[in-house]
Amino acid sequence: MIKPDSVFIVSGGAKGITARCVIELAKYYQCKWILLGRSRLIENEPISIQNCTTELEIKKQIMQDFLAQGEKPTPVKVGNRCKEILSSREIKQTLTTLQELDNYAEYIDLDVADTEAVKTKISAIETRLGTVTGIIHGAGNLADKLIENKTEKDFEKVYAAKVKGLENILNCLDLTQLEHLVLFSSVAGFFGNVGQTDYALANEILNKSAHLAKQYNPSCHVVSINWGPWDSGMVSPQLKKFFQLYNIDLIPVETGGKMLVKELAEREDGSPQIVIGSPIVPTADNYGRGSIIADIPLKKYRIRRHLSESANPFLQDHKIGDNAVLPLTCAAAWIATTCAQLYPGYQLFSLENFKVLKGIVFEDNSPKEYFLDIRETAKSNHEIVFEAIAWSKFNNQNIKLSQRIHYSCQVKIKANIPETKKLENINFSQQEVIQGKDVYQNGTLFHGQSFQGIESVLSIDSQKIVLECIAPQVDNRKAGQFLDSVFNPYIADTFLQGLVVWVRQFYKSASLPLEFDRFTQFKPILPEQKYYVVVEITTDSKTRAIANIIACNDRGNIYASFSGAKVTISPQLNHLFVANNR
Repeated sequence: MIKPDSVFIVSGGAKGITARCVIELAKYYQCKWILLGRSRLIENEPISIQNCTTELEIKKQIMQDFLAQGEKPTPVKVGNRCKEILSSREIKQTLTTLQELDNYAEYIDLDVADTEAVKTKISAIETRLGTVTGIIHGAGNLADKLIENKTEKDFEKVYAAKVKGLENILNCLDLTQLEHLVLFSSVAGFFGNVGQTDYALANEILNKSAHLAKQYNPSCHVVSINWGPWDSGMVSPQLKKFFQLYNIDLIPVETGGKMLVKELAEREDGSPQIVIGSPIVPTADNYGRGSIIADIPLKKYRIRRHLSESANPFLQDHKIGDNAVLPLTCAAAWIATTCAQLYPGYQLFSLENFKVLKGIVFEDNSPKEYFLDIRETAKSNHEIVFEAIAWSKFNNQNIKLSQRIHYSCQVKIKANIPETKKLENINFSQQEVIQGKDVYQNGTLFHGQSFQGIESVLSIDSQKIVLECIAPQVDNRKAGQFLDSVFNPYIADTFLQGLVVWVRQFYKSASLPLEFDRFTQFKPILPEQKYYVVVEITTDSKTRAIANIIACNDRGNIYASFSGAKVTISPQLNHLFVANNR
C-alpha cells in the first residue's frame, strides 16, 4: 500500500508519459516522489524568454539573444537551447502539478547509467527523506535502425538507460524494504519489432528481472508493464498511419495512467509481467516498415556458430557408441530456423534435397566453429526460397584450412501455409504389436529420453509401419542451442525412427538416416501431444531403404510429411546400437 511516508524514485519521471502516469498516481496516493532525469533544470530563465509561450516565439528570441551577445545563431545551437528551455518548463510543470495534488516532489538531474552519481545521490535522498520504498523505472532511449546499420554506440545508448540504470538503482537500495517495483517495459520486448533489436532486448531483460525480483522478494509488488504505443505528441501522423496499417491500437494517455493506478491497487499478488496494448505481429505482405519483399534484392548470408557437446545436454541422448552425434533433424532445424528468422511473418513450409554429407560428430579433434551459408534464390510476397550449406574448416596436409561440407538443402518459407488433404482409409485403433519402450531398449533404436516419442507400433508389414507417438517434451536447459521454434527436431526425429524400426524388423540390421527429398510442415505438433506416423516403403535393398512418411492426428489431418526419406543399412552398427542401450 502506498502511504504518505512512502518514498518513490521515478527514473525518467519528470517528462512525457512517465510523468503523466506519476501525476495520475498522485491523484489517488499522496507520498514523496523523487523524479530523476538527464535534462538540466533551469531555475531562472532569461527575462527575454519568460513571456514566450510557443516554440516559434522562443526560437526567435534565442536568435536575438545570440546576436546581442555577438554569437552566430546556428540552427543547431538555437534548436538545442530551445529544447533545453521547453524541457525545463515541462519538468517544472510536473513538479507544480504534483505539489498541487498535496504530494512532495523534487527533481534531480541524474543519468541513471552513471553508477557513481546514482550511488551518491540516492544515498543523499535516503538521508533526507527516509528509506526508498518504491521504484518506477521509466527511463529509456531509442536508436531505431535495421540491425545491419546499428553501431555499438546505438546499442549502449539504448541498453544503458534501461538495464544499467535499473541495476544501478537496485544496487543502492535495501531491497528487503522495497514495497513496489514497477518497470516500464514495451510490447517490443515481448513480441519483437523491426529496427528495435536493442530496445527489444533491453525491455525483455526488464521482464526477466521482474520475474527474478518477485522470486527473491515475494512480499514486494513487482510488475513489468509491456506498454504498447501511446497516443501522445511523440506519435506523428505518419507513425499513426503505420500503426493503423498493422492494426496496432494506441493507448490514450489518461486511460494508460488509470490502468497503472489499477495495477498498483489490485494486483499485489498478480503476475510480475503484463502486456497493455496490441501485439506487434509482422505481416509478410508488408515487411518491416512497409517495403515490399519482391522489391528487395536477393541476398546472401554467412552465419558463424559455435557448437559443443557441453552446450547441448540433449546430445547425451543421441550417442552412437562413445560419441555424441548431431541428429539430422537438429541440422535441419538449425538451417530452417535461421532462414525463417530472416523474414518475420513468414513460416517454414518445406526443406528439399536435404543431404548429410559429413555428419557432425563431437570428438576431441572436432571443430568448434561452424558456418552456415544461405543464398536467396527466389523471392516474392508469398514465398522465399533459399539454398543452404553448413560447413566447417579443417586442416589438410596439402591444403591448409580446407572446407568440409556437413549438410546441404533448399528451404522454402511462405506468407501463408496452404491447407493439406486428409489421410484417408487409415485405422489407428489396432492393438499394438510392439511396445514403444522395447524398441528403445533392445538395440533397435539408440535414442535416449529426449528423442523417445514412439508409444507403440500398431502394425508392420513388408510395405508399411504405423506408429502411435507422444511428442517428447525437452526443457530449454537440456535443448541448449536447439530450442523448439520453427522446426522441432525432437519430434521430427521420431518420424524417421519409424523407418529405422522397419529396417530392424525385416533386415535385422541397424540403419541411419542420410537424406530426404522433401520435408513439408503444415502445422506444428505440440510437446506431449498424441499423433500417428505412417511409414510407407517405396524402395528397399540390403544397403538402403527409402520411404514416404506422414505424421497426422487420429482423424487423418496431416501435420507434416517426409518424401524420399532414405536410411543406409549397416549391420556393422548393430553392436553400437545395443551398447548404447545397456
